[in-house]
Amino acid sequence: MTKMKRLLLAGLVTGIASAGAATDNAAQEARGDSAAVTEENGRYFTADGIPTYKVAADGTVDWMTYSGFRRYHSECHVCHGPDGMGSTYAPPLKDAVEQMDYYDFVYTVSNGRENVDVSHQKVMPSFGHNKNVMCYLDDIYVYLKARGDGAIPRGRPAKKEAKSDVIAEDVNACMG
Repeated sequence: MTKMKRLLLAGLVTGIASAGAATDNAAQEARGDSAAVTEENGRYFTADGIPTYKVAADGTVDWMTYSGFRRYHSECHVCHGPDGMGSTYAPPLKDAVEQMDYYDFVYTVSNGRENVDVSHQKVMPSFGHNKNVMCYLDDIYVYLKARGDGAIPRGRPAKKEAKSDVIAEDVNACMG
């Protein structure tokens, strides 16, 4: 499934990517997850076409996970705390991505969310027009998924795969 199709299903129109040839995913194997992971141009996807991470045995993360770390700490950590751990007024996103699927994540980040009652006023703003979030939304999701699954520890990943030319071109096209 292409990224365009995934985002259209989530109510968005942005980006381009697709799943491709199979590869090993040490982190998924460590969890006992037998779902096939595919790779194309430095991006990894589940059998359902959902973006996912790859962590090698030596701790090297894929580019999207590394980029997601950077973007999360640029845009999201102010409310949701460092490393997706949560804060006094925003939930831990590393846990939230375990409770919601990719499409719910995309929808929530794009459109925002309000949970207001007599004792709570929780409001997440919409980031649908923020290119610093939307152009890297899959990266942020992949990073939080890796954190939630325990595949990577807190802090900046020490080793990363190189950024592919296709990823660089897609980011440049998205950022305009």
